[in-house]
This record gives sequence, structure tokens and C-alpha cells, in this order.
Amino acid sequence: MSKRLKGFLSTCISVCLTLFGLSVVTFFIGRVMPTDPVLAAVGDNAPQAVVERVRHEMGLDQPLWMQFFHYLSQVFHGDLGRSALTSNLVTTDIARFFPATLELATAAIIIAAIIGIPLGVWAATRQGSWIDQTIRVVCLAGHSLPVFVLALLSLLIFYSALGIAPGPGRQDIIYQDMIPQVTGLLTVDSLLAGDLGAFRDALAHMAQPVLILAYFSMAYITRMTRTFMLNALGGEYVVTARAKGLSAQRVIWKHAFPTVGVQLITVLALTYAGLLEGAVVTENVFSWPGLGQYLTVSLMNADMNPVIGSTLLIGAIYVLLNLLADLLYRLLDPRVK
Repeated sequence: MSKRLKGFLSTCISVCLTLFGLSVVTFFIGRVMPTDPVLAAVGDNAPQAVVERVRHEMGLDQPLWMQFFHYLSQVFHGDLGRSALTSNLVTTDIARFFPATLELATAAIIIAAIIGIPLGVWAATRQGSWIDQTIRVVCLAGHSLPVFVLALLSLLIFYSALGIAPGPGRQDIIYQDMIPQVTGLLTVDSLLAGDLGAFRDALAHMAQPVLILAYFSMAYITRMTRTFMLNALGGEYVVTARAKGLSAQRVIWKHAFPTVGVQLITVLALTYAGLLEGAVVTENVFSWPGLGQYLTVSLMNADMNPVIGSTLLIGAIYVLLNLLADLLYRLLDPRVK
């Protein structure tokens, strides 16, 4: 068996074990929470006979190990249970809410990468200068300021005080339910429908939450890029390239940056996964109907099936994006076997 095949099989086994561990953790978190999912479904004033009947229907009167294996069987078949709040299957709700979060996270990571990577390179090539110090302060602020503070300040200034930005929500009321749902991504669906007014409205509502998430992510991407570039610029191959009389731009982008680009794959993948999970606060502040708001509302109402299902999805995304980054790293860097 070749080393490459062994490495692939080892990675697959590791992913399976990680997902199994994630399933165990999410299941037991749902069981140890100080809430009763039966009472959340039937109400506090329901007769005891009704409570016991629903408890039996939900399988919560069985031993814990039987509940766990029943849960694993359901997850394996793509069944995450039913939401007590919406009365829908959790998978149906996730399919409805997740595209809104995906739209925010994708736009944010694109902006963060486009701005953050050049800034990191610029800071590294100007190490110790006022440019480097300014970029580091901006990045420090992006990491230090809580996201909800930036979100509230943004609403207060641009929506309430200046009136140049739309209010919370994903679209104005005049466009609600007017665009056919094809992908679930409002900007894409409005373009597919040929409605430029709805497209502009969707972009306007996205602007504030996307820029806040992008700023937070850009701070991390810039710092990591700067660190990687400083290590690369001190390498022997860069010193040799400079000794040959190559221009500074050629040394930076043709010799130093390719090695940094390979390392940045993992950074970008994990940052993207973090955006899909970390948009919870931003979505709640801006009333964005995404997975984060769905998760928060479900948790506040002790509706545990959506909480467990959403947590499992986010964890699986982390694992799969990390696996994708590892595979790309192996493909692009010939030194990694």
C-alpha cells in the first residue's frame, strides 16, 4: 500500500472518529441541559398523562444508551428530529435558514481575504515602520472589540443617526416573498429573477453585517499573513534571490508569497468555518434570519433538537473544511507527502 493511500485512509478514519466524538458530545449536551424537551413541546400546564405520552413518543423514557444509539441511527439516516417551535423537521429548517448564514460568511471571507492578505504582506515588508504599526493597531482593535459592540454602533450611527443604511432584516418588506427561492442566497436569486431592485436592496441589507464580520476576520488573516511573510522573507532562498539582483516585487510575490499562500489555505478554511459559526451574535443584532438566529431562538425556548442539529452541522463543517485544507496543502506543497 502506497504512502499516499495510507495517508488518505488515515485521514478518513480520523474524520470518522472526530464526527463520532462530535455526535457523542452534542447528544450528551442535549441530555444534561437543565431543560425538559417534553415540557418545551407540550407546555408547563399540560396534564401528566399527556407529558408521559409525549415522553414515550420521543423515546425519552428509554435508557440513555438506547437513546444514544437511536439518535445515531437517526443522524446516519439524515434525521435530526423535529422542532417543537416550528413543527418542521430540523433538516427542513436548517435548509431554509442556513443559506442566509452562508451568504453572510462567504461575502465576509472574500472581503477579508482580499484586504487582509495584501495588508499582511505590506506590514511584513515594512516591519517596524509606521505602516506596520498602524496595521497592527487596526488588527488588534478588530480582535479586541466584541462583535456585538461593533454591530450596535454600526446600527446606531449608519441607520439611526445618519439614516444612510437600511434597518435590521434581510430585505425590505416590499420585496419579501417576491423573489423565487432557487438557491436560498438572496443576492443570487434576485439576479436569477432579473430583479435589480431586489438585488440592490439585498446588498444594502448585507453591507453592515458583512463588513463587521469581514473586519473581524481580516484582523486575524492580516496577522497570520504578516507572521508567515516575516518567516518567509528570512529564508535562504529569499536572500539568494535578492543577491541575484531581483526586484523587490519579484522577490516578494514570486519567491516568498507562494510558500505563504500554501500556509494561508488552512487559515482561510478555519476562518470561514468560524464565520459560519460565529455569525450568531451578528445575526441576532441585525435580525438576520440565518442559522445563528435559529439556534439562539431554539436555545432560549429549550427546543433542543434544533440546537443539537445546528451544533452538529457546524462541527461537521469545521471538520470537513479542515480536511479540505489538509488535502489542498498536500496537493500544492510538494514537500508534504
